[in-house]
Amino acid sequence: MTTVATKDRVGFGNVLAAEWTKAWTVRSTMWTPMVMMVLITGFAVFVGATRSLQPDDTILGGSLTGAVTAQIAASVFGVLVVSGEFGSGTIRATFAATPRRGAVLAAKAVVVAVVMFTTALIGSVVAYQIGTEMLTGEGYASGDAFPAVLGIAVCCAAVGLLGLALGAVLRHSAAAITTMIGVLLLPSLFGPLFGDLQRWVAGASPMAALEKLTQTSDASPDTVGSLGAWPSLSLVCVYSATALVLTAWLVRRRDT
Repeated sequence: MTTVATKDRVGFGNVLAAEWTKAWTVRSTMWTPMVMMVLITGFAVFVGATRSLQPDDTILGGSLTGAVTAQIAASVFGVLVVSGEFGSGTIRATFAATPRRGAVLAAKAVVVAVVMFTTALIGSVVAYQIGTEMLTGEGYASGDAFPAVLGIAVCCAAVGLLGLALGAVLRHSAAAITTMIGVLLLPSLFGPLFGDLQRWVAGASPMAALEKLTQTSDASPDTVGSLGAWPSLSLVCVYSATALVLTAWLVRRRDT
């Protein structure tokens, strides 16, 4: 009976339930998806009210201007899901209850992916509807919203998983968040310094994949490369999967 009870206690379903509860009871992680939703829809309202689009932009691209900041919020959520436990020391209790550390990381990854995908998808659909209502008839092309909004949701989920991996590696919230912001923004900011290599430097970043998916006029081949939106998204997913595998290996080897 003791063996069965112990096995049930550390089963993946139990671990997943525990991680889900943590995500929605810790104030920092609870508020991050809400902020993400506000950013996506808030920028849609702002762009629709100010008509601040380029002539060759699309309603989809303008409506989802906030997806860039939402991607940053997704990375922050991923970091906080794990780094808070390292900072408070409660990760020791988590690993004591679940010796299979890979299962803990996998459960956290499921929570991050589901929450970020759902939040980004709902926010993107609502933002596009807002943009359509406010910008239709202004001479802008509508853009192909579906399945682009699904790709945007996947991209935010993948970035959230990158944040999770980095948070588990660095074990410090501020350091991991700063690094993630650098990973997202620096390729676009410093890409022009590399001349003809800009399309390779900026085009391989998660931000480039997001810009291509939103079909913004800023996503020109000269700045983000000629790789299509979906291949770019696949590249981001590969980054996330690789980072999680390496992180799982590192977490198993550490003392805490």
